Amino acid sequence: MHDVSATTGHTVPIQRVQQIVALAMRRGWDVNALLAAAGISADLLAEGRSRVTAAQLGSVIKGLWSATDDDLLGFGLSPVPRGAGHLLGHTMITAPDLGGMLRRGQAFQRAVPGFPPLAVTVDGDLARFTCDIRAVEDPIPLLIDTVLAIAHRFIGWAIGERLPLRCVEVPYRRQPDIDDYDLIFGAPATFGAARPGLVFDAKWLAAPIVRGADELDEYLRDSATRILTDAGCSTTLTEQVRARMARDLGGEAARVEEIATELAMSPQTLRRRLREEGTSAREIREEILRDAAIAGLVRGQETVQALSRRLGFSEPSTFSRAFRRWTGSPPGAYQHQNA
Repeated sequence: MHDVSATTGHTVPIQRVQQIVALAMRRGWDVNALLAAAGISADLLAEGRSRVTAAQLGSVIKGLWSATDDDLLGFGLSPVPRGAGHLLGHTMITAPDLGGMLRRGQAFQRAVPGFPPLAVTVDGDLARFTCDIRAVEDPIPLLIDTVLAIAHRFIGWAIGERLPLRCVEVPYRRQPDIDDYDLIFGAPATFGAARPGLVFDAKWLAAPIVRGADELDEYLRDSATRILTDAGCSTTLTEQVRARMARDLGGEAARVEEIATELAMSPQTLRRRLREEGTSAREIREEILRDAAIAGLVRGQETVQALSRRLGFSEPSTFSRAFRRWTGSPPGAYQHQNA
């Protein structure tokens, strides 16, 4: 019996890993060791449809931390000693409310000059928590997204509930093959902004801090390596449908009519709203199977025949053709990467 949550979790587009590899190559780090530790075949980097699991991306980020020995992974104005982020967390968490907490973060840059300047501003009913990285040399989008996601998760943890975002602002251009912004932030991304930041309703600045310093160490332990793959933020209908369909993995897929009834809407409305989100029930089902197949192959505990049967395919050859269509590679490119 397989844990559905472990086998149907979202995978990550290979472009996230490509960004780290490009950075590692520029700085002369051992790329092969970085990929091998994560169980990622270098061959997958050349195929734009490749995906990796959350655990694999986490391993790559851990490797980056080891290579840089820098709390900000090379994202700061200068290297930031390991432990500085922990100190920042303790400085912020004793504030009475979110506004006070963010203002303490704003003052932290004076104590640790390597930290990019932080700022909290209010414009009407909107608040922005931004990070000035104009002096940072060639920051890669993955690191920008990681820092923003860490800030968003930490804020939500500190106030005891997820902070709803109006949008997340990033300074780089749209990356057409990266499709996980809603999953990470539960909000749309605005590209080409002056500086990266989180935009939310200003009323949240009055939200009380409900966590204590005694809880912080447990929260910080290994939290950053799963930041980009925490599926708890998405608010889309697509994600609701995916969660419902994932319960039927390997069995007969729920019909649109059944899912619509559970979501208290007509089948026509369900189809229309999914189209507005750029997908369909069939595409969602395919993505669930793709992600479950990748997770199964990376774990390496099943043969292709057993995995194809578990996912509801009549023949391994049918599964292999579908897998190549999804990822551009045969199952073996994923199955043997941990060998």
